[in-house]
Amino acid sequence: MSFENPSQETIFGYLKKAKNIAVVGLSNRPDRTSYLIAEGLQKDGYRIFPVNPVLAGETVLGEQVYANLKDIPEHIDIVDIFRRSEFLPEIAKDFVETDADVFWAQLDLESDEAADILKANHRNDIVMNRCIKVEYAYSGLRKLKDKG
Repeated sequence: MSFENPSQETIFGYLKKAKNIAVVGLSNRPDRTSYLIAEGLQKDGYRIFPVNPVLAGETVLGEQVYANLKDIPEHIDIVDIFRRSEFLPEIAKDFVETDADVFWAQLDLESDEAADILKANHRNDIVMNRCIKVEYAYSGLRKLKDKG
C-alpha cells in the first residue's frame, strides 16, 4: 500500500469536529463489531446514520437505515466503513457524489484504488486501517466532553 494516513493530530481533529457519522455496513446484530462500535459512537454523543442496502428502511440503534450514502438527507462529517477492502473503491465513488467530509475505513481495511478515486476528486480527508473507537479513546475527547 502506498496510501499514508494523515497525522494523529489531524485524525483527532476530524473526531473533534464531527457530529454526524454514517456507518456503512452496519449490522443489526448486537454481537457484530459494526454494531458495537456504532453503539459506542452514539454513547459518545455522535449521531449515526446506518447504511446497509439489505436493511434499508428498517431501524438499527434507533436510527433509520439508508440504502446508500446519497440517500442520507443530512450532512455527514465522517463515513465510517465496515465493508471488505475490495468494496472500498465502490464506496469511494459513492462518497464523492456526496458532501461528506471524511472517508474512514475501519481497521484492516485499505485500498489504494479507493484513495486514488478520492484524491482525483479532490477529497483528501482519508483515514484507512484505523478503528474510529480506538482513535476516539486515544484522542482525549471523552474527557473534554465529560467536562462540558
